[in-house]
Amino acid sequence: MADTIIKIENISKQYRLGTIGTGTFAHDVNRWWYKIRGKADPYVRISDVSLAGRKDSDEYVWALKGITFDVEQGDVLGIIGRNGAGKSTLLKILSRITTPTTGTIKVKGRIASLLEVGTGFHPELTGRENIFLNGAILGMRKTEIVSKFDEIVDFAGIEKYVDTPVKRYSSGMYVRLAFAVAAHLEPEILIVDEVLAVGDAEFQKKALGKMRDVSRREGRTVLFVSHNMGAMRQLCKKGVLLRYGAVEKSGNIDEVIRHYFQYGGGMAVKPPLAEFRTYNIKESPVTFEDVSVNGGNEVPTIRIGEEPEIHFTFRVNSRVSGANLTISLYNEEGTKVGLAFSWDDEFYINMDPGVHRVAVTLRHLSLAPGSYFIGAGINQSTQTTAWDGINSYPIFRVENQNDVTHFTQRSWGINHFSNNTWRMDYNTE
Repeated sequence: MADTIIKIENISKQYRLGTIGTGTFAHDVNRWWYKIRGKADPYVRISDVSLAGRKDSDEYVWALKGITFDVEQGDVLGIIGRNGAGKSTLLKILSRITTPTTGTIKVKGRIASLLEVGTGFHPELTGRENIFLNGAILGMRKTEIVSKFDEIVDFAGIEKYVDTPVKRYSSGMYVRLAFAVAAHLEPEILIVDEVLAVGDAEFQKKALGKMRDVSRREGRTVLFVSHNMGAMRQLCKKGVLLRYGAVEKSGNIDEVIRHYFQYGGGMAVKPPLAEFRTYNIKESPVTFEDVSVNGGNEVPTIRIGEEPEIHFTFRVNSRVSGANLTISLYNEEGTKVGLAFSWDDEFYINMDPGVHRVAVTLRHLSLAPGSYFIGAGINQSTQTTAWDGINSYPIFRVENQNDVTHFTQRSWGINHFSNNTWRMDYNTE
């Protein structure tokens, strides 16, 4: 029987909005008096924001509510959910950055966390000094850190800059070094948040390979949060789906991902785009504001063979010149079934500050009946990190018709859409 390395029992986390600290002494005494009498907290007032079947006040919010699950040694656990579902809060509690309001956590072994760019680094120290600092925090001896030093530097690719203060590193260099330190200093548990999205495609692939090796060859445990369902499928065997701070589903990663997509596929009205934003780099020149089919506010149903016009609305903060828009389509199981690049159709995006819309008609769609989700990113090059990106956003459903023989004979694999029709609408504000 596998050894349980993390045991989470009824974890909840409450935040008081707009304040820091516990409030007044009178509030604390009153709360304590209610607690010893077995009564509910008098400062959690019923209002209009629902969370996992409960109501929160305008002053208090439950980021997590009643989380319970176990993680066995050697597991690679994927934690899935929209923005605001409670994923990062859970990881911060596991990393002991913050404490739970209720519940207990039992952990065996050392934890290394990669939650945000720069977490655990001192900006004034060099890369070399931060490697030794992080090793010391993990309780490692200097000789142990020295034995791993060259491997860490080589993996991060920062040989020329190892003696430069990390405050002068780019966000990509920061992430590469932080991941290399976390993965190589031999913690029993490695926790990685969506921060890897900041890295380039080559490094993301390298990092996924390292996490796989850490688990399979070295028997260590990995907790991984990502909006990239392809990476989840490659790396994880088990998954936990969070929704409104509670566990909605757990178990086999394929089943959890399928449930995640099927829930979104049942929507009739578009959800808030912010819940599906995967990343937005610091000082990004452009941000996604809306995605729709034919400019509507619904998740429409289209017929097999129809060519939908997808509208992307951007808020531009500074001049964008010659940019590329990448579009990916996913089915209900999270499998990528379509891909399009604006550059392939010789459409280069140029936008001045303001609100602009790009419309694209996807040609030669051969999609089976079902719900489809979109991922998109805008960047200066297909080989670099996007300025802004969204993923798993419900976009449309495809329904069957009487005669679909000529479609069902075709492959349902990845379609590389080309010869699409692109249009730019300037200053829609």
